[in-house]
Amino acid sequence: MSLLSRLFKPRPDDRQPVRPLWHRIVELARDPRWYAAKDNGGGGVADTVAGRFDAITLVLSAVLLRMERERALVPSSVLLTELFVDDMDGQLRQSGVGDLVVGKHIGRLVSSLGGRLGALREAFAEDGDAGLVAAVERNVSMGENGDPARVAALLRAFAAALAGASGGDLLAARIALP
Repeated sequence: MSLLSRLFKPRPDDRQPVRPLWHRIVELARDPRWYAAKDNGGGGVADTVAGRFDAITLVLSAVLLRMERERALVPSSVLLTELFVDDMDGQLRQSGVGDLVVGKHIGRLVSSLGGRLGALREAFAEDGDAGLVAAVERNVSMGENGDPARVAALLRAFAAALAGASGGDLLAARIALP
């Protein structure tokens, strides 16, 4: 095999096994219940780029927190996070962010994800919903008729559904909002 063919040979995608889960996370983050006004039974997350990013990171955080409780899923959680970074990189580039600053933007987005993971980890560990509602208030862009308590309730119900899912169901993307 020549040097050039080895250099340009496509590498196998080791993230392929978690790709369906990533697509399912994005699909769940687009569920209208996150964005509908509280008058219509929704949470009222802002239907903006920032609000949609917030919904994705909420759903992703709940999945990652579930995965960290099962040692066998931790390597897959790393791959899932890599898919998040790749997807956000592509979205930034598509929206016109140049190569010179895309890394800084990605750093901020990953930092946001890390902050949400920490806030949700603490909030889920507490009794009651006050901590989770406060975490939603701090970390989610709400629309005019937003209701952080409804977003927190939907997130808590989703986390409970994830807790009942097997690792195999999780990796096979057999998850849903209740």
